[in-house]
Amino acid sequence: MIARFKELCMDTTGGEELGRFWAAAVGATFQPGGGPGDVIGELEYQGIAMCPVPEARTVKHRVHLDVYGEPADLEALGATIVLPAEESGFRWTVMKDPEGGEFCAFVRDPLPAYKLHGIGVDCRDPELVATWWAQAFGRETTYNDNEHGSWWTVEGVTDDPILTMDFVAVPEPKTVKNRIHWDVYGEVADFEAHGATPLWDTGRWRTLADPEGNEFCVFSK
Repeated sequence: MIARFKELCMDTTGGEELGRFWAAAVGATFQPGGGPGDVIGELEYQGIAMCPVPEARTVKHRVHLDVYGEPADLEALGATIVLPAEESGFRWTVMKDPEGGEFCAFVRDPLPAYKLHGIGVDCRDPELVATWWAQAFGRETTYNDNEHGSWWTVEGVTDDPILTMDFVAVPEPKTVKNRIHWDVYGEVADFEAHGATPLWDTGRWRTLADPEGNEFCVFSK
């Protein structure tokens, strides 16, 4: 293991609206700050750092979030429905958050207190990327194949018994910076030896990319 999951990060072009939406959607609180503020959970890995950026969303989220919740309740918070589960035949409803970012809503009764169900990652080679991250977190991969399609899953990247990372094949390559990424604790040298590509150095953290260019930030342990 060379990585420990820290938190999620989400780009935003607005003020507090997106952060307040996601805080309510996942069962956390919103903490206003000098920028748009942050989503704060009871545990660090339940947080979402809201990152102000000048560029608006231009393509489908290559990394998206899956949450437990009733679509109508999420609509009341500011989301919109793209594809209802009853029309797609899947177990989830595809929705968009207040800035147009796609996410999937799964109905569950009773709802857990922390409602983030999964982190979905589009990949050209999902087995490669899933295995790369599984090795970084010291976990195993699971291959899934059913009527909904096929994907690779990595469990146990946090202490949450529900949260998974799911890597799904798509035909299109990554073209722009991901608007959602995750931060980890670790050492940059270990990630570089593992095959990561260095991107930026802010002084407080280093931004690297995995084998398909998915950005992530490394903080010292």
